[in-house]
Amino acid sequence: MNFANLAAQLNAGTILPEGIVIITLLAVLVGDLIVGRSSARWTPYLAIAGLGTAILALFSQWNNPDPIAFLGGFNGDPLSVVFRAIIALSAIVTILMSVRYVEQSGTSLAEFLMILLTATLGGMFLSGADELVMIFVSLETLSISSYLLTGYMKLDPRSNEAALKYLLIGAASSAVFLYGVSLLYGLSGGETRLSAIAAGIANGGTGVSIGLVIALVFAIAGISFKISAVPFHQWTPDVYEGSPTPVVAFLSVGSKTAGFALAIRLLVTAFPLVSEQWHFVFTALAILSMVLGNVVALAQTSLKRMLAYSSIGQAGFVTIGLIANTDAGYASMVFYLLVYLFMNLGAFSALILFSLRTGTDRISEYAGLYQKDPLLTLGLTVCLLSLGGIPPFAGFFGKLYLFWAGWQAGLYGLVLLGLVTSVISIYYYIRVVKMMVVKEPQEMSEAVKNYPAISWNLPGLRPLQVSLILTVVVTSLAGILSNPLFSLANDSIERTPMLQSALVQTETVASIPAPELAD
Repeated sequence: MNFANLAAQLNAGTILPEGIVIITLLAVLVGDLIVGRSSARWTPYLAIAGLGTAILALFSQWNNPDPIAFLGGFNGDPLSVVFRAIIALSAIVTILMSVRYVEQSGTSLAEFLMILLTATLGGMFLSGADELVMIFVSLETLSISSYLLTGYMKLDPRSNEAALKYLLIGAASSAVFLYGVSLLYGLSGGETRLSAIAAGIANGGTGVSIGLVIALVFAIAGISFKISAVPFHQWTPDVYEGSPTPVVAFLSVGSKTAGFALAIRLLVTAFPLVSEQWHFVFTALAILSMVLGNVVALAQTSLKRMLAYSSIGQAGFVTIGLIANTDAGYASMVFYLLVYLFMNLGAFSALILFSLRTGTDRISEYAGLYQKDPLLTLGLTVCLLSLGGIPPFAGFFGKLYLFWAGWQAGLYGLVLLGLVTSVISIYYYIRVVKMMVVKEPQEMSEAVKNYPAISWNLPGLRPLQVSLILTVVVTSLAGILSNPLFSLANDSIERTPMLQSALVQTETVASIPAPELAD
């Protein structure tokens, strides 16, 4: 076999966006080695330029007639294109908000960028991975980079504690997930491609065996850890509180998006025989996540910790689209994750800015902030109201689409619970807004009374300002002008053959009486 034939079989052009990210990572590494700490003046912008180019390369592959690459190991279909773009976008906004934060901590910015780009790379590969080995390698690339980012502030004991907790629980979840996919490998007769696994299990004649159910449970446990679903959420509040805030922002969007991309591809392709079972398990996870995430958030006194529990509740809302198992359900997941990217990262941008100026993230310390910093107050208010689902912001239309898709699929109880918990979430979001806006001058907190004069000339504050304004503008406009995002989400589902064939197969399987569990 000559090189040309090998290159044609690998179809390596499908991973051009990831290739651009790798080149960007190497450029940042070499630049930092040659120039030293002074490279911090230009490496963030080089990283942003590389990620932006990767996003353009992604959408140039929207109509790719041959998306399968690396002998079936990677699928560059439109669904993976959208998820990879969300992860790359979250990395761009994270870089913008991290420049000042990392520089003020006295650590190396270039090293931070390299680890962040590696995590982004792992998430992008995970979104399109269509083979067990590639799934696990991508998952570990994302996970190990996330552990390093969590403990990046080496002199902060809270950061070290968060990294250790994340590492121990993450390693356990990875082991459980690996055991689940190894069972899949055995049950399918030694197949590693997801589509071949489903065919191998079906042709094996074992039906819904106990081994397949165990594999499903273990795979769901690994996925649930990534998306912070209850009861696999224990790491989330502590890790969010102790980690550097830009890292928390990336984990809340980039890591969660990669987890949902993995959930869709693995469950729909490899587990069609146990479709009812995984719907049941995810229904339980969604109920627990929505209830616990939103109820416990009510009692939080730290904004960072409140956003951690909020992200658990948001994972429950997004899971409704997965359980619906329809075109509208999957499209609503894509749409919500797109708008969640901006409204959640906008809230974290405001949190970083406030903590840099005051040294605290206690909710009570936000009292009277509008009198000292109207821009920050406006930005945080818009993002929190959008997260709560208040019209006309993007979060309202995202939840509306999710609940509508769930209602159409007959998930009436789940949708009603989602509505109730959304109302609960509005309370704790508006509590922060009220704290900032309604307080009288004499009730102003000590942190706000000593608020420094607003200056954007310090190194790294301009990118943070850009990230705040960008996220607020998109969160506002995405609600009013949501049609292009709706069309993008729907097209990504309709153009993905894997989902279309799986939906037809699910309808066929649903019409056949479910076999008994094999011994």
